Amino acid sequence: MNTILLVIALVTLINIFLAIITVFREKRDIAATWAWLLVLVLLPGIGFIAYLFVGKKISREKIFDIKTQESIGMSELVLAQKEMLAEDELLSSKQSNENTKEMASLFLESDESILTKGNELKIFTDGKEKFDHLIHDIQQAKHHVHLLYYTFHQDELGNRVLAALEERAAAGVEVLVIYDAMGSRSTKHRFFKNLEKLGGKAEPFFGSHWTIINLRLNYRNHRKIVIIDGKVGYIGGFNIGDEYLGKVKKFGYWRDTHLRIEGNAVLALQSRFLMDWNAAVVKQKFDYKEEYFPLSKNHGKTNMQIVSSGPDSELQQIKKGYLKMISMAKESIYIQSPYFIPDDSVLDAITIAAMSGIDVRIMIPNKPDHPFVYRATTYFAGEMVNAGAKVYIYDNGFLHAKTMVIDGEIASVGTANLDFRSFKLNFEVNAFIYDPVIAQDLKQIYEKDIEKCHLLTKELLDQQSRWMKFKQEFSRLLSPIL
Repeated sequence: MNTILLVIALVTLINIFLAIITVFREKRDIAATWAWLLVLVLLPGIGFIAYLFVGKKISREKIFDIKTQESIGMSELVLAQKEMLAEDELLSSKQSNENTKEMASLFLESDESILTKGNELKIFTDGKEKFDHLIHDIQQAKHHVHLLYYTFHQDELGNRVLAALEERAAAGVEVLVIYDAMGSRSTKHRFFKNLEKLGGKAEPFFGSHWTIINLRLNYRNHRKIVIIDGKVGYIGGFNIGDEYLGKVKKFGYWRDTHLRIEGNAVLALQSRFLMDWNAAVVKQKFDYKEEYFPLSKNHGKTNMQIVSSGPDSELQQIKKGYLKMISMAKESIYIQSPYFIPDDSVLDAITIAAMSGIDVRIMIPNKPDHPFVYRATTYFAGEMVNAGAKVYIYDNGFLHAKTMVIDGEIASVGTANLDFRSFKLNFEVNAFIYDPVIAQDLKQIYEKDIEKCHLLTKELLDQQSRWMKFKQEFSRLLSPIL
């Protein structure tokens, strides 16, 4: 018995020693360091396997390869806009206020994101409507279709979109597809075989040479963008799959938010796509081509910036945008996110706003698609209720929208959730919109969604079982690595 206890003690000490070496050999923030240490110590062996697949940071070589992809077609515009902003010439007095100028400056400096004027936007909240429009736009393409989705399922909707892409490729239109290797793991590359025979190209992002082993599992391209002829663009939360049409019983109706854009903001999406393409492929990289960036006359009245962030940068550009919006709010903050796991900076900013009397509203789903993630979400939802915010639980299916609206004036729609993963681990892209009309539209959509929610109250929180509270507390400890 003494020998067994001695062996157990020795193995435990060795495991702790190896866990400390493993975690501290790579520079990361303190919260993630302690979360991984907890996993490695409590799950000997299994924890190390998990770390190998989802804990290792991107290699310096791969980060260099991604970051050396210049903002294709944007560099000259960025320099010009910085000069104009410094001289107060970027926005007319009618268009500008201090908040807009500060937001524009933030993204020009942190992400080299150009401010585009006069865009026309259409908001989609229903998958069927969104994909009917997308497929119609693809069918009208004359020069190119560039499409990037985290999830591209091999199902009925996936085949509909693929058929439209194949038809355009057969007509001589350039068709490029990027799909995330993890998000589309149920889709085999042979699904795109006929598209490639017809002249199109499809590439997995951060794929693996082996079917089972992928040591870059934790770093995913979560973006969802489409560019058609450099004139029409799509950005938002919908992926390609039948569940996004509400056809999967587990989720029910799928409530998301997506934008269709006409105007020069599409050029920023084009630049983002080409950079991601160059990061995904070994050969056949793309340089600037004039036909990819056709300048257009104003289609509408919306000013906006397309902002990207990812693990290739320490700046967390989209998170900084969220923080800036929250800090500028004077009257209201409306947030929708399926995963609400804010880091300390975002949690403090929202808490301060709520305690300052600002109308803070947060909407989350009523069901999980990832158990630990959802329990962490409900933990932080409870923290927000205690801080004085209104938290709404969406009951009409699954809420997947990633939106923020402040004071009914400035809005954000995109792919980034309010969680650690979107801030640090995923490649994300958001549209930051400076148009009170669009912001009011999004605010009204939010208020209509409230009709299909129930309010999370302190009384409901008190009624939770001890087991539920334990699951939420434990999931919170893992939140930096979820």
